[in-house]
Order: sequence, then structure tokens, then C-alpha cells
Amino acid sequence: ETAGEYIRILGRKSEIINVGGEKVFPAEVESVFLEIPNVRDVLITGRKNPITGEIVAAEAVLEKEEDIKSFRKRAVAHCKQKLQPYQIPQIISVTDRKLSNDRFKKIRNV
Repeated sequence: ETAGEYIRILGRKSEIINVGGEKVFPAEVESVFLEIPNVRDVLITGRKNPITGEIVAAEAVLEKEEDIKSFRKRAVAHCKQKLQPYQIPQIISVTDRKLSNDRFKKIRNV
């Protein structure tokens, strides 16, 4: 913010997802998600939630086509073994869009 000759720095946008006060690091959840068979790439983001502040969302690119319901079941079962309950993605979608830019950085601001 600027007010005349004064500049006030408010902060910067963080990739950390805040779920009910618990901090979720997208890279940590992505590494677990990439262990799931048939997952080529994944993007973990936070989505606004009126109760918890944010929830975890996953957008996955699959190696080969698969029924979305069975994929979601497999993904949640795998994540339950490796992650805390607040880290498990509540929204899981499948896409064929590119999830990384030319420098291999995740495109999180779409």
C-alpha cells in the first residue's frame, strides 16, 4: 500500500495451505501423491473453505485413462497411509493440462 510518500508492505503470497490452523506444504503432499500408480504429475493447491479457512485440492495428470471414482478411492486410501488427515486432498480432479512451466515450476495461480 502507498499513502503519499509512505509505503507499507503487507506481505507476500505463500504456497503454504492453512487448514484449520495446520500448515500443509504442497510439495510434501505432491511427493506422496506421485507414489500412486498411474499418476504422471500432480498439482496441490489450497481452496477457500468457510469452516477451515482452506482445504487441500489435487489436480492429477494420469499416465492412462482411468475411472475417476476408482482413482479417487485409490488416491485417498494411499494418502491416508502416509499423511495426516488435514493433509489429505478433499478435492481430487483429473486433467490433461500442463501443470509445470518451462522451468519445471508448478503453475499454482490458475
